[in-house]
Amino acid sequence: MLSNTLPQEDSPCASTAGCVRRCDVWIHTADAAARGIIDGQPVRVFNARGATRLPARVTDRIAPGVVSINEGAWFTPDATGFDTHGCANVLTADRTSPAGAAPFNSCFVDVAPIS
Repeated sequence: MLSNTLPQEDSPCASTAGCVRRCDVWIHTADAAARGIIDGQPVRVFNARGATRLPARVTDRIAPGVVSINEGAWFTPDATGFDTHGCANVLTADRTSPAGAAPFNSCFVDVAPIS
């Protein structure tokens, strides 16, 4: 599993603005190589809560063991209900943690190439 961080962009695209954009997932070169992922390849980011499809950005500008999907993409399901535009909300819990913190800015995920 990898730790997924969900940063806000400098110019966030909120759903209230009517913006629908596609994100990418940043993944470290070593983590990508271990999973057979190349830069720009469509990948499935998933955990027990859900899954989304988006392109991989393979880079050494992120720490090993960490991936990052920017917040703000709309949930855009295909006919089977699988998100197709990188909506990070399908991966996070929508409840508080036992200590009362908001857990929706990070979560554990795995990443697999889509052939």
